[in-house]
Amino acid sequence: MADNKYSLVNLTDPQRETAKAVYERLKSTRDTYTKRAEDCAAMTIPSLFPKESDSESTDYMVPNQSLGARGVNNLSSKLLLALLPPNSPFFRLSISDRVLAELSQQENGDKIKQEIDQALLQIEQRIIKYIESRQIRVTIKEALNQLIVAGNCLLFLPPKEGGAKLYRLSSYVLQRDALGEVIQIVAADNLSFATLPDNLKTLVASDGNTPAPETPCIVYTHIYRDSDTTYKSYQELNGTVIQGSEQTYPKDKTPWIALRLIKVDGESYGRSFVEEYLGDLENYDAHSEALRNFAAITSHIIFLVNPAGITQPRLLSKAKSGDYVPGRPEDVQAIQLNKLNDLSVTKAYLDGLEQRLSYVFMLNSAVQRNAERVTAEEIRYVAGELEDTLGGTYSILSQELQLPLVRRLMAQLETSGEIPTLPDGAVNPTITTGLEALGRGQDLNKLIMFKDFIAQIPEASSMIKLDSLVLMVATALGLDTTGLIKTPQEIEEERQQAMAMQMAQAAIPNATKGVMDAANNSQQ
Repeated sequence: MADNKYSLVNLTDPQRETAKAVYERLKSTRDTYTKRAEDCAAMTIPSLFPKESDSESTDYMVPNQSLGARGVNNLSSKLLLALLPPNSPFFRLSISDRVLAELSQQENGDKIKQEIDQALLQIEQRIIKYIESRQIRVTIKEALNQLIVAGNCLLFLPPKEGGAKLYRLSSYVLQRDALGEVIQIVAADNLSFATLPDNLKTLVASDGNTPAPETPCIVYTHIYRDSDTTYKSYQELNGTVIQGSEQTYPKDKTPWIALRLIKVDGESYGRSFVEEYLGDLENYDAHSEALRNFAAITSHIIFLVNPAGITQPRLLSKAKSGDYVPGRPEDVQAIQLNKLNDLSVTKAYLDGLEQRLSYVFMLNSAVQRNAERVTAEEIRYVAGELEDTLGGTYSILSQELQLPLVRRLMAQLETSGEIPTLPDGAVNPTITTGLEALGRGQDLNKLIMFKDFIAQIPEASSMIKLDSLVLMVATALGLDTTGLIKTPQEIEEERQQAMAMQMAQAAIPNATKGVMDAANNSQQ
């Protein structure tokens, strides 16, 4: 066994605990949470969290109402809008205090800082384009659905392939320390024998018998903390470590992101939003079923005919609209339940449940328009509503989803050469959440307020560096100023050209006068 205090695995030890054994050992703790997730999914969207025994052909039980499904989809859409706002980054890349201190000692430090800010803005925009082009937003939407219903999910950002993969709670186990930091994760991928690479098929068919193509083969990926700053991982099939699968990642740039919605101290897994309101959802579902059954009964119309009367049922059943049939009205009567008063109590209780659930799932909010482009104020309002509705748990996602996502994507793009490699500790990504969800838009508002203040003091306008102000406004607006703003050299060249033109224009009258004088002298 390795010497450091974090080491959980020694791959050279033949007596080591296999990844499958770790999975089975931690599975008993996880099963309590999966059972809750199944109950929550049954009241909302059953296919979001099927049982382990379910398959693609499983016919899921349909809930008696659609309020739960509408609530989950609505809440996840609002979360996605606030976490990944369209047309603007959800984070800022800022220069670290150490680098700022070094720049302050340089002669052109302010100018260099503005140029660095512009370069960081371009990196931000490249990361956002990468998220959209690799459909990471789609996977994040699925992850938010899982968090709302199950409370947990696992994201994997493949270093080479790009994109993102989602694991349900039923497909992985994990263990956290007392501070909530991940100690180890074991993810299970259920693959068919036909989809395995040739070098892995030999591990399954080691006894000489080739399994059927559809034979399930589980590949376990074990991720564990190896030191204060690194995580390691390897893959295993049939108890054998797959050669070449060993990886080492910096702690803050691991491609495995374990998510939870509601943090509970001392527990490795989180709780879901639906779980907190499961009682109301179950009551609403039961009373919706009762109301539906009552409606079915009342729609079944049966008439009673007095056997001693003169009205004949046979003639009534054959009569067409407008026909005349001999009989007396008192001979025929429809069966009535006379349960309207009892039904009104059920309906009032059902309406109260619907009102409460609509509030917690934010179904009553009509601030955000259903449009491709939404205003900054709408995003700000939605973010504030999420903070109020989720009781602050929304902010957890900024630390456990957004920040690791940004750091991992930066590492991937640096490795592929799509963005320049940044020195360690020189740049800090900052997530802008809650009422600050608009990031650089807040800086723009401050600049506008500053400009209005300066306008009231004419003497102060001479103190403002106009070029710096223009760059700061462009950065706040998220504009790439490449080719847009003149460089100091271009400004100097234009100034010299203007001076030359002025000198030339000033020389024209003198030259004209000299020509006229010469002409007059020649005539004399």
